[in-house]
Amino acid sequence: MLYLGNLSKSYGSFLAVNNLSLHVPRGDLFGFVGPNGAGKTTTIRMLCGLLKPNFGTVHINGYELRSQSEAVRRCIGYVPDFFGVYDNLKVKEYMEFYGSIYGIDDATVRKMTGDLLDLVNLADKEEVYVDTLSRGMKQRLCVARALLHNPQLLVLDEPSSGLDPRARVEMKELLMNLNSMGKTIIISSHILADIAEMCNSVGIMNRGRLVTAGKMEDILGMGRNEHHLIIQIRSEMNKAVEHMRELPEVSLVSVRENEIVINFAGTDEEVNRIMISLMQAGVMVGGYHREESNLETLFMQLTGEAMATQLQPGLANGMMSQPQPGLANGMMSQPQPGLASGMMLQPQPGLANGMMSQPQPGLANGMMSQPQPGLINGMMPQQMGMNDGRMPQAQNGMANSASQQGGAGWNA
Repeated sequence: MLYLGNLSKSYGSFLAVNNLSLHVPRGDLFGFVGPNGAGKTTTIRMLCGLLKPNFGTVHINGYELRSQSEAVRRCIGYVPDFFGVYDNLKVKEYMEFYGSIYGIDDATVRKMTGDLLDLVNLADKEEVYVDTLSRGMKQRLCVARALLHNPQLLVLDEPSSGLDPRARVEMKELLMNLNSMGKTIIISSHILADIAEMCNSVGIMNRGRLVTAGKMEDILGMGRNEHHLIIQIRSEMNKAVEHMRELPEVSLVSVRENEIVINFAGTDEEVNRIMISLMQAGVMVGGYHREESNLETLFMQLTGEAMATQLQPGLANGMMSQPQPGLANGMMSQPQPGLASGMMLQPQPGLANGMMSQPQPGLANGMMSQPQPGLINGMMPQQMGMNDGRMPQAQNGMANSASQQGGAGWNA
């Protein structure tokens, strides 16, 4: 149904979408997730023909967007993140107005309006003014409007944004119902639980790149470690931890309030033997289960990894990531002469416990009492290329720098 090939879009020097390729099969309910600024909305607007990419191709239902834009638009029903409604129109008039824009005859519009309003549970609102509807009702009305020309592909950008729990459930049920009727649906959302529950495929974006995409069960399987066992401990936690450390075939992963997580590659029968050995050691075991993956955990894992790969060697968020000689975590790791743990070990003249004991000229309580040239309140106000002691501009080799190169030109 949908093919995106090497799609790229830049705004000046900022690369919003970077060489994105994606295939969404016909009949899928595809969830598009990613943090704010990941490029989801830009991608959606490009595939709907509302933004012109710098490079790449879009094919929908066999049509190519550049050369067959009208045919592509007839295949798409689009619900934007900030929908517009005409407040001085009644619901029925709103649908008739958009039907005329689509070029649908009046008789067909009237029939479609009744059917679609019934589908989105707004059949009793035909004569109600749009501005009196709740946000959830307005959102469902926009879905009905997007379906007037019976598109094969429905694209929704954050349709559950700002909805209360009941309206979210109603929107989710509506989309699942449309999908069961054969509609291919692409939905972007920050509500990962809803995406995991209703979508059968998912794509995760981060910083303009598609980190991964595929069937939901395959994507969730990426974050599952089948060797991780979570054991519930009812009593004698310390004894349980000691026992786990004594087993050579088991490695202890973490200890929680009432749980132990271990890494064990054995069979279920061997797991049962471990549980028996724990109980024989006097530990009350509440049960155990294999670690399960969910979309939220996987999302945090994959987007975190994607961010880490963009940092420069030796730097993490502008901080030193690799130990240097004589440094541990960016702090002095080895005692120096006259120092203990980075602090002065032996008293020096005029010092007590490593602090100045006697006032010195120009100092009060060990702090500078008189302004010095180039100093304000004992602090340096300006350094070459620095403001308030902080670097104002990104330097070469620093992380979190936006790409300075856009894609190749769009070939008309």
